[in-house]
Amino acid sequence: MGSILLIKAQPSDKEELGSPYNLSIFYYMQVIANVTVITEMGEKMIFSGFTVFIFGLLIGSFLNVVIYRLPEGESIAFTRSHCSECGTELGILDLIPVISFVLIKGRCRYCGTKLSYQYPLVELLTGVLFLIVFIKYYFSIKFWIYLLLISLLIAISFIDFKRQIIPNRITYLGIVIGLILSLLFDHITFIAALWGLLIPSGFLLLIAIITKGGMGVGDVKLAAMIGTYIGFKYTLIGIFIGSLFGSILGLGLIGLGIKERKDRIAFGPLIALGAVLMVLWGTEIINFIN
Repeated sequence: MGSILLIKAQPSDKEELGSPYNLSIFYYMQVIANVTVITEMGEKMIFSGFTVFIFGLLIGSFLNVVIYRLPEGESIAFTRSHCSECGTELGILDLIPVISFVLIKGRCRYCGTKLSYQYPLVELLTGVLFLIVFIKYYFSIKFWIYLLLISLLIAISFIDFKRQIIPNRITYLGIVIGLILSLLFDHITFIAALWGLLIPSGFLLLIAIITKGGMGVGDVKLAAMIGTYIGFKYTLIGIFIGSLFGSILGLGLIGLGIKERKDRIAFGPLIALGAVLMVLWGTEIINFIN
């Protein structure tokens, strides 16, 4: 932390304490003191933000484990990290978020198998989102709760994108934790969390019934989970935002010949995107709509 030593100027024999000279000296001393305080606060924010970003990279590394192992039925906690191709257990130098991927040039250094860019992408995405949440909420209760929600959404999004499934083990656990947190803290009331559980999921379930499978049941459970953290209003707006992005993306892919009309696009990541936008800028989005 920067510090400044202030020495009070002594008035001359011809000056009085209330003279303009002493008043101006006192004013500049106050300015310097305020600048010092602001500088120290800025340094603290920068250090805290950097720490949160590193924490996000580490959580992102763990989420990569969840994304890969959960659909495969592997243990998340009791199996050492290993190469999915040759099975060699990885050392500490292989597990440094982002940096290890760069140093080994995106390949397993034991068998040479090319690694997916998903690994650094998930780590960087988690770190950046954690940092934005910190800037928005600092170290409040909402900060910690929204970090949990965003972590769940990242894992779900990548699994759904790769496998076209949303694991019940994540959504059910997320729902239970969301309801418990609503009882313990004041980020949302328990009643609002219940409405958040029922209304958005009921809306998507109705769509699934009407379209006869056009909407997956996993998406319904995902909406229920999100609602327990941010309530039904934010969740419904998030679903609308996700649908809008999905429509634009779908038309673009069809126009480029990458997808056909009958091809399915994973809706889970789009719901998650809408939810993250509402967590970060929900008030601004609602004001813009109004």
